This record gives sequence, C-alpha cells and structure tokens, in this order.
Amino acid sequence: MGVPIPNAWLGGLKNIDLVEYYGAESGFWKAFADGIDNIIIRDGSLTLVLKE
Repeated sequence: MGVPIPNAWLGGLKNIDLVEYYGAESGFWKAFADGIDNIIIRDGSLTLVLKE
C-alpha cells in the first residue's frame, strides 16, 4: 500500500541518481539523502527504505 506516483514522474527518474546530483548540497535534498537507506524503482512503484 502506498501513494500512487504519476507515470510522468517515474519516467523522469529512471536511471538518475538523485543523491549523486543533489545530495552534496545543503537543504532539503541533503536532509532527504541522509535519511534514506535505499530507493527502489520498479514498474509502477517507488519504494523508499529509511535509515534506522
């Protein structure tokens, strides 16, 4: 169960490492990257695994 994500967003995220692009910057993306252990993108789904 989760929140549906529009296909246009998923298509734009395929094969892009957001942490590589934005993780070194301060602000939202740094805080987001620090709290994520893994991101899994499959057909029709996006799974975020949070750090403990």
